Amino acid sequence: MADASPEYLSIYGTLFLAGAVAAARDEDRAAVRAYLEEADESARRLGGDANHLWTAFGPTNVAIHRVTTAMDLGDVQVAIDLGPQLDTSALPTERRVRHAMETARALSAWNRTDEALSTLLDAERIAPEQVRHHALSRRFVQTWMRRGRRKPSFELAGLAQRVHVTASPL
Repeated sequence: MADASPEYLSIYGTLFLAGAVAAARDEDRAAVRAYLEEADESARRLGGDANHLWTAFGPTNVAIHRVTTAMDLGDVQVAIDLGPQLDTSALPTERRVRHAMETARALSAWNRTDEALSTLLDAERIAPEQVRHHALSRRFVQTWMRRGRRKPSFELAGLAQRVHVTASPL
């Protein structure tokens, strides 16, 4: 790997990120840790964030996957500590918005609905189609509408309409 090209490092690291997500869904913490460490090493060798072969691979994408895998493993505190701090502005839109959705998922898990909604609305401003047509967005809105003890806020009601979620009687 000493002479590996940026393209090779990006693909190699991206494969380990996919493995980390699969391992997290299988609740295999040791594998998640090992795969993320290998991806970290590839990102370190790459030297920074890049988009070789459309991978959006680099240290920031590895950190995004740390948030995702933490949530999949139920480590909400890890996701909340890391998620909002990441600067994803240099990444492709899809990665930025997907990370915002994971951050919203973490905030929502701790009933920090206003912050989660704000995060999701920020993501919607960046990529309306991605947010409006993603199942996770609909799930958030359904959950937030059910949690509400009163009429939903103007922002939540508007988002509910855009993601095609209607209020249902309890």
